[in-house]
Amino acid sequence: MVDISDVEIIAPNFKQRLSGVTSTIIQLIPVQRALGQKVAALGPGLPDSLPHIGYTALLSLWRRPKSRALRVWHARRNIEMLPAIVLRDILRMKLKIVFTSASQRKHSGWTKFLVRRMDAVIATSNRTADYLEVPSTTIMHGIDTQRFFPAHDKAAAKAALNLPSDKRIAGCFGRVRHQKGTDLFVDSMISLLPQRPDWIAVVAGRATPSHQGFETELKEKVKAAGLAGRILFVGEHTNIPDWYRALDLFIAPQRWEGFGLTPLEAMATQVPVVATDVGAFSELLVTGEDETGILVPANDLTAMAGAAASLMDDPERTKRAGEQGLSHAIASFSIKGEATKIGEIYEKLLSSAT
Repeated sequence: MVDISDVEIIAPNFKQRLSGVTSTIIQLIPVQRALGQKVAALGPGLPDSLPHIGYTALLSLWRRPKSRALRVWHARRNIEMLPAIVLRDILRMKLKIVFTSASQRKHSGWTKFLVRRMDAVIATSNRTADYLEVPSTTIMHGIDTQRFFPAHDKAAAKAALNLPSDKRIAGCFGRVRHQKGTDLFVDSMISLLPQRPDWIAVVAGRATPSHQGFETELKEKVKAAGLAGRILFVGEHTNIPDWYRALDLFIAPQRWEGFGLTPLEAMATQVPVVATDVGAFSELLVTGEDETGILVPANDLTAMAGAAASLMDDPERTKRAGEQGLSHAIASFSIKGEATKIGEIYEKLLSSAT
């Protein structure tokens, strides 16, 4: 626990289950603290190593922090906006509220009601901003290049994971479910691998209980195609950067996505990307002369397989796209840059108090 009098920004996490929002909070707060932003988390589902406050500390929000006239509450979900509004507007606590939206769909009337009462709104992509009916600032997610970086020795990176070091590897990482397009990745590999004996494929991620039947069907399809030894389901891993470093091609086959960090994680490890045109993927990838990968329409198996084949069959293009992806990720999508821009929003609100 940290002393509430030293906390200027509260980052609530009111969802127990691990999600992209939770992951964002976990990765951002240490970087924000290193930049001098006095942030602390509130709520369940977060590691003990993260600076946090307890619910009883909220009773102290009538009092200002040591060096400011008020605090900032940074919400990322409806269930985090509502209590902040109650604290600020009904209980008259000294708060300003920031909301970050990653949604790319029309908001419900309830969400619009909450968002209109924010003091500042952040959109994680330009597409997200288009769905907001209030002024917003676009700040895209960044990547931690201390965790995600290229392999010094690709063969050794593969061997460390008990993968064949003499094979090239295409990967798809994330939850195993229809929304994530895992079946599209598997079907594209079933069509491509028989003609490419030097390639194998890896699916890394967990199927939750409601999606285990979907995963079982995919495994049976792979077995029926005679590719059980070449399309590997390796489950969920905490050392996911090591798995990226073993790849030669990453495919993000999502049918829908709010933002989607996986292409950035791949680019930061110098791996070229094929991604569907969902979420923020079109704003992350560079196509054309300085390509970092290839963008394809969502739910288009033919286009996905064709894009993957064009990279799998052209080692020079793959190498060049990987190198350009690494440069692009470092230059444009550092997590430090994201934290700095968010900090500017905080500072504006904290300094506006009289």
